Formats: sequence, C-alpha cells, structure tokens
Amino acid sequence: MKKIIFILAAAAALMLTGCEKSFNEYLSVTLHDQATLEEIFSQGNTAHSYLRHIYSFIPEDESISNREGWVEARSDEAQFSWTMWVYYLPFREGNYSSATTVSNATGFLTWNKFYQAIAQCTTFINNIDLMKEYNNKGPEELALIKNQMKAEAKFLRAYYYYCLVRQYGPVYIWMDSEGKPTTPDFKIDGSTIERNTMKECFDFILAQLDEAIEVLPVHVGDYGEMSGDWQGRATKGAAMAVKCRVALMQASPLYNGQNGTGIYDNFVSKSNGKKFFDTEYDATKWDYAAQVHKALIDLADTGEYALVTDASTSTDPMQAAADNYQAVFQRPWNKETIWGWWKRESSEYGAYLAGAGQIMCCALAPQIEGVGGYAGITPSLKLVDAFPMAATGRYPLQLGNPYQKTEGRLDYSKPNVDPLSGYVADGWNTSYKVPVNAPWAPAFEAHNSTTGRDARFYQCIVPNGFPWPNENKKKFFTCYNNSECTSPFRTSGDSNRAGYMWRKWYPTNRQLDNWQAYQMSVVYPSIRLAEIYLNYAECLIEKPSPDLATACEYINKVRNRAGLNNIEAAYPGIDSNKDLLREALRMERMVELNGEAVRWYDTVRWMTATNECTTKNWTLKCSATTYHESYERVSDDFPGGDPTFVNRDYLFPIYSGHLAQMTNMTQNPGF
Repeated sequence: MKKIIFILAAAAALMLTGCEKSFNEYLSVTLHDQATLEEIFSQGNTAHSYLRHIYSFIPEDESISNREGWVEARSDEAQFSWTMWVYYLPFREGNYSSATTVSNATGFLTWNKFYQAIAQCTTFINNIDLMKEYNNKGPEELALIKNQMKAEAKFLRAYYYYCLVRQYGPVYIWMDSEGKPTTPDFKIDGSTIERNTMKECFDFILAQLDEAIEVLPVHVGDYGEMSGDWQGRATKGAAMAVKCRVALMQASPLYNGQNGTGIYDNFVSKSNGKKFFDTEYDATKWDYAAQVHKALIDLADTGEYALVTDASTSTDPMQAAADNYQAVFQRPWNKETIWGWWKRESSEYGAYLAGAGQIMCCALAPQIEGVGGYAGITPSLKLVDAFPMAATGRYPLQLGNPYQKTEGRLDYSKPNVDPLSGYVADGWNTSYKVPVNAPWAPAFEAHNSTTGRDARFYQCIVPNGFPWPNENKKKFFTCYNNSECTSPFRTSGDSNRAGYMWRKWYPTNRQLDNWQAYQMSVVYPSIRLAEIYLNYAECLIEKPSPDLATACEYINKVRNRAGLNNIEAAYPGIDSNKDLLREALRMERMVELNGEAVRWYDTVRWMTATNECTTKNWTLKCSATTYHESYERVSDDFPGGDPTFVNRDYLFPIYSGHLAQMTNMTQNPGF
C-alpha cells in the first residue's frame, strides 16, 4: 500500500484515544460519545481517515529482521548472526515462557494489537452507514462506496483473526455468526471470556471472507476516484488469497488430526471441558481447500494475475530467469502480486528505529559496500542446500532424507547427496564464472557445492568467495577470518557467521555505500500467484482422491519460470508417487518462497518443526583463516545456544499479564 494508508490522519488520531485503555478492556474503542461518532462518520474525508488507520495494523511479515517477520530467525531457512539481540534468542532456543517480555517484542506479543485492530474494524463496520457525503456522489454511488468500505473492514477483521490464529491457535471470537459483537457496548468482562474452538474460529473467518468477496471490487481502480492513493487496498482477489491461506491451514495436520499424535487430546477448556481441536483427521478439508484455490486461479486465468515472465531483455535463459524472479520483488504492483503493500515506514525500507541500523536490507547485507551491512540474518545451510540443480532440475539432496542425524538432530555436515542430481558436496572448481548478474567478474575458484544451481540461487544467495553483484564496485564477497576479506569474521559484533549472504530483497547493481541507498520504495508481495499455485498443488496431492498430474502442472509453472525442467522430467514417475511428490512440493516451497515468512508457518502446520527446526547452529567455518578451510561445515562457530522446538512450541503462549485479567481463559498446552 502507499504510505498514506499507514499514516494516522489527524482526525483519526484525535478519535482513537480508546486504544490506550488497560488490557481488561482490550476490545474497548469507546471514541467519546455518539455525537462524535456521527460527526466523524458522516463526513467522507474523516471516514476515510479511519479506514486508512485500520489498515495500519497489517503485520510486518516482510521485516525478517524485526517485527512479525521474527519467525524467519526461528525457522530452519535462516541463521541468526546477531548475538546481542535478546529478543530473538530466547524464542529460537526455547528459553521462554508465558511471562517472557523482551525489548522490541512487537513481533512476539501481538494478542493485544490484533484485538485492537478487530475492535476498530468493528467500529468502522457499525458506523460507516452514517456517511452522508463523499465528493458529491449521488445516492446510488454513495451506497456502493459505503458497501465496499464495509467489505474492506470485514476483510481486514477476518485477516486479523487469521493472524491471531496462526500464532496462538484457538482464540476468542468476539462476534456472533453474523459478525455482530456479542457485547455491542464494546465492554468485555475479562473474567468471563474463553477461547472458541478451532472449528469455530475457522468457520467465522471463512464466512467473513466470503461476505467480503461478494462485495469487494476486482480492481483497485474500481473504487473510482479514490484509486490514485489506494494501491494495495483490499480487492476480491486479496480476500480470496487470504481465504486460500486459511483453508490450507484448516486442512493441514496441526489443525486436522495432529498426525495422530494426540498432542491436543487434552487441550480442553478449564471451565466447561470442551475440546479446542478436532482430533480426528478429515481428508475432505483438502477438497474444500482445493476448491478455494481453484476459484482464485480461475480469476487469475482471466488475465487478472500472472507470474512475472517478461522482466528481462537478456537472451540468456539463466539471466532471464533471474531477472524475472527479481522483478517479483522490485517491480511495483506486478501482476503476480495478488495483495501487496508499500514498505510502511516513512523511508520505506529505511530505519525502523530513527538513526539505528535495524533496517531490513541493511540487516541482510554484509559490510562490503560502505555504510552499514550488518549480516544479522543470513540463509541457513539447509536453505543453501535446497535450491535445485539447473541442468537436471533435481534437488541436491535426497527427497525426504536430506541429512544423516547426529545425536538425534539433522547434521548439515552429513548430506545425503542425490547421485542423479549432479550436485557435488566437496571440492573446488578452479575456473568458475558466476552465471548471472556479474558479467564483469573474472573466473574464480568456487566451491563445487555453489556451482550449477538454478537462477533463484544466484538471485537470492551470495556464497563466500563470489563476486558481489554490483558492477560499480567490482568486489568479491569473502567472509572468513582474514584481514584481506571484504567482510571479515569477528567473534563479536556485526559479522557474517554463516558463510552466505541473503540478497533477495535488493536489486542487482545497487550500490550500498550510504544510508539513503538502503531506502528502497519496494512493494512487498504479501500473497503472490506462485504461492497460490504451490498451495493448490499441495491440496491436489493431499485430497482424498489425489490428482498428481495436475499437481505437477502447477509445480511446473513455478519451476519453469525459474528456468527448470518439469518435475516429471527431473524425477521420472513422480506423478504417480504421492509421497515423493509431497517432498518435492515442500522443497519447491522452501526455495520459491524463501525469506517471505512462509517457511516457519509451513513447518508448524505440517508438524515437521520438531525435526526440521532443532538442528545445531551449522555454518561454514568462518573463523578459518584461509578460503579453502572456510568451507568446512561446523556447529561451534556460532556462539548462541542450539535451536529448540518441542510440541508446546506449535502454539505461542498467551502472555501471562493478559491472562491475569482473563482469568477464565485457558492457556496453550505446555505453558
């Protein structure tokens, strides 16, 4: 969204004083008196100020170094390099409880935030019919505008409930089946409320989204003369995309039988004994999820959405694939973006804290170009290992069995290489030319594990020893313990501790030598068509009567854009092997959606996190003093504790300070 969406207008600021009330009235947004409400909502400009404000609660999933994007540092696709920021480590290492509070914890403690958002959406829905004028519109046009705005607020309210559910599991639904508050005066007695069941939560969210879908326009431009300032405003496609995510979650193992583990069999209300989770598997939920995704794909097929495939002028297929993938994130409002928004700070991708270096791009970049470059969040060795081989299209490691285990944990130093992939885990290519983004770079010595990968690898990852993709600087990125390195290893402070850099979020040839260079006006594609294709493929694999051939078709759409062959060509017979295709789909999701705050929620809903997110802190040996030695894989360079994930971690605890005021509410298991 354009920044105007996220700026609280003066009129709205005056009226939203209720959001500072104590938590025992956390749903209270009493805005003064009824006369004030009528005055605010009767005027088109102040009503729109309120609507802009309720968009401002959208979580910052894109901020993988901060805010709600904190899940990246906890997932198995990222390695957390910063050792001084305590708001990551307790959660990554499992050293937290319902009483844990840490500085800058906005990405962890979101219960209060989203209920405030829900309350303010509800206030808008309840009062927008008071609007008497907007830009001299006639009665019919005004009625249409009010209807659309109400649908926007319903969509946002459903989305905020989804955000609560994905973090906390079953939550309290402050609405009846028609979406009306059960306490119309907005007063809640915290001692009486209890969580709804997961089924009730899903049913409510999906019903609200259906109501919004019926009314929302297909195009932002259909809002009329408001459209110039409202890119990123809710559309029919955006609501359908969120519905896809909710339906996928509802069908997934954690919420659909828990893989028979029984971990939520005893998760019951302490006041009435009702079970919060359905503990029996219902395969038909995959049928429903497939139908929901197909409806959005049908809309896309009318020409409304499409994968980005036209962003390159290069005749080289590898470079063209890299350019197209980069354009998904660097070309504002491309057709792949179903719902997106501008970076919401005044400086777009600038500082989150004034004058500080907590910047998304700066947090990812190495100290190689000039100012900044903290290398705070880096790709994990597992993510590096995931990208397919360009020639064969196969993933480097064996599907379903990528690593051996040491002491019960996946051991990234012991990969189970797929012998048909063409991947070589050891040794050196003494005269390698990086295939994309650096035609200026001479041949160099590259570790064999970094060669021959697909275009997305080189668009997202810069390995130790590779040219940094900036023709103006013409430097190589080296990060072991040698003063000649461009990004030398240090035992403390800001330093790359993994051996690889994530550079997905900033463009080729961006010269990062001043603070302004990090401030990029980028539209974040919150939900994009590639995700929907992969979601749909998953549904087709898992539904009671699998359609593996069509699942392959949609996986191939994503692979082909990356320059890869069809999955059936890479793995003959996979279109008749459900288990193998499931593993390939999960690998493709990890690669295509890397760094987009998807992987964590995938491992949670699949219930694989207890295995996938508990490895030691495997890195390259950046403490080594020579380049060759630095490619040894070690687990003792990183000074932090080992990542931990147990069954309790599938759901985040409700903060004990909130529960002290909601004495009837049941805490999540294990807390």
